[in-house]
Amino acid sequence: MNKPDTRKALGLRPIINVSGTMTGLGASIIVPQAIEAMAGVMPQFVEVDELQKIASGVIARLCGAEAGFVTASCSAGITLAVAAAMTGSDLYAVERLPDTAGLKDEVLIMTGHMVSYGAPVEQGIALAGARVVPVGQATSVRPYQLAGAISERTAAAVYVVSHHTVSYGQLPLEEFAAICRARGVPVIVDAASEYDLQGFLAAGADIALYSAHKFLGGPTAGIVAGRKELVRSAFLQNGGIGRGMKVGKESIVGTIAALEAWEKRDHAAIREREQAALTLWRERLADRPGIRVEIEPDPTNNPLDRLKLSVEPQVAHITAWDLADALARGEPPVIVRDHEVEHGFFYLDPCNLHPGQENIVADRLADELGAALRSNEIIATSLQERRGRRAAYLKRWPD
Repeated sequence: MNKPDTRKALGLRPIINVSGTMTGLGASIIVPQAIEAMAGVMPQFVEVDELQKIASGVIARLCGAEAGFVTASCSAGITLAVAAAMTGSDLYAVERLPDTAGLKDEVLIMTGHMVSYGAPVEQGIALAGARVVPVGQATSVRPYQLAGAISERTAAAVYVVSHHTVSYGQLPLEEFAAICRARGVPVIVDAASEYDLQGFLAAGADIALYSAHKFLGGPTAGIVAGRKELVRSAFLQNGGIGRGMKVGKESIVGTIAALEAWEKRDHAAIREREQAALTLWRERLADRPGIRVEIEPDPTNNPLDRLKLSVEPQVAHITAWDLADALARGEPPVIVRDHEVEHGFFYLDPCNLHPGQENIVADRLADELGAALRSNEIIATSLQERRGRRAAYLKRWPD
């Protein structure tokens, strides 16, 4: 925070992020160890494959894996891992993708896991040339449905761990992996935003994928960790469809540094700071008309909480989505976690706050809620209009 803010020189808004580790907001605050390591390697030349071997050792140790490597993103990791399951170490097959003639090319995924993380999960699978095979219904998956979907063409199965997925009626990973393992089908876990670096492989996954740039606080990159043979086959895709997903020396070094810093991080102290922000917000909002607040745990069992802020428009004189938009428009802009805002609530996530920003967020909430109460009419734009504004922005970008 003491260094020059590049945003100002570029004319960018100085946003405050209480949405979480969102790629569209820059994901996370990069830890000093990663910044230092990246700065040290950027002016130098390295043999990238040798650097990836070093990364493999660090990933293996910290993720409980046999091997690993760094790629462009967790999304890239999905495509590379799926490709690996289809081609193995056959270099000719690697160069032929996305042509899958003669290869197993079906990839199973539970219907409730076919979500968007900024792009559809199933598109990441299909980019490798695979055919997506949905399993079960969105809110109901039975073991026999997964077993029945496995055929002689099944190359792999993808399991998504995310707050975006359906939260009930899904097979737990242990059961999902056991069914696949019994039939020789490798399981790929998308764990982009998860704290647990070892549990998914321990539960039966063959490959676990993580974002380096989310909770780890590293550069934009993805981590592929898992069974050595499958990881090697995924790494070989860098000579095929993975070429466009390649990662630079600085991201590999930065990811190594972020992993090692994670091992030494004082997680308890971080939780204490986050809880202090949550307590402040809850106290400042406690008596606000039409506002109900409660602290909720993370839905995928990451060791963190968020503040759920529910809005009663008739009393607060504003809808939840209009409040979220007012916070984002104001000065300074505050971006909340509004994925479920149509249900009348949004979340405040403290994990990416700089010191003192929790007070600014509280003041901005007070200002916007006060302005709404003074309004003669309830501020209530339509959700359709809100969605339309986003679509219109994308269509006219970069004008």
